[in-house]
Amino acid sequence: MSTVEKALALLRFFDEERTELGLSELRRLSKRDKATTYRYLAALESAGLLERAGEGPKYCIGPAVLRLARLRERSMPRLSVVGSVLSNLAAATGETSHAAQLEGARLTTLDHRESSAHGTRVKIDISDLPLHATASGLAAVAFGPAQLRAAALDGLHRFTADTAATPAALEQAIAEARHTGIAETAGTFEEDVYSFAAPVFGGTGGLAGTLAVAAVQARVGPGNSLTIRRALVAACRETTRRWGGQVPAPVDTLWAATLSQVTEMPA
Repeated sequence: MSTVEKALALLRFFDEERTELGLSELRRLSKRDKATTYRYLAALESAGLLERAGEGPKYCIGPAVLRLARLRERSMPRLSVVGSVLSNLAAATGETSHAAQLEGARLTTLDHRESSAHGTRVKIDISDLPLHATASGLAAVAFGPAQLRAAALDGLHRFTADTAATPAALEQAIAEARHTGIAETAGTFEEDVYSFAAPVFGGTGGLAGTLAVAAVQARVGPGNSLTIRRALVAACRETTRRWGGQVPAPVDTLWAATLSQVTEMPA
């Protein structure tokens, strides 16, 4: 990893819950010494990628990120076009919908929508999605570049009793997603949450991200699981089109076969 990559890696520790971080916190999170971490922070601050949070010793994301985000969205719009798709998906399923985008070997939350159909709903408040423990992660590994499988194997960690936390369990989950074109998980990241996820493709022809529907597990059954799958696939096709991509023929064939019949939910 180059010096530039190491410095930029500090930006990944900022998220919705950690909007401000200090030198000590970033040193601990990055597992680097104090002098090196400070040098990286100074470089990022000089470039406008970080700035001081008020008068205190903490840092927050800097103004240069706004310009870069605006340029990125203008040339390759994603966030601005996925919102309406997620709203329609949440309305069609009555459950929470969310989108994630691929960033190297990481899958990060891009946007989400909650349905008002139920008083109890799944909340999406995480940035990085574990590749081995979420339906979104499994869909990405199943249909993305080979480096994602290696990253998933390196990050095996048990969140619940049902997490695919061994290489064998992970391979089985990936195989199931590749068989149907849709990854499904039951309580593997959060207990009592059932999730469906499928891949989205970009202009380069490769995986660009995923769309998912997350529901309270008790509400998912044969009566609505096919409805959710159909709405999810339609949303993935629409997002792929809006992101300038095309669904690969093998994936389209998998989706057509899966949606032509009522399939049993995995145990």
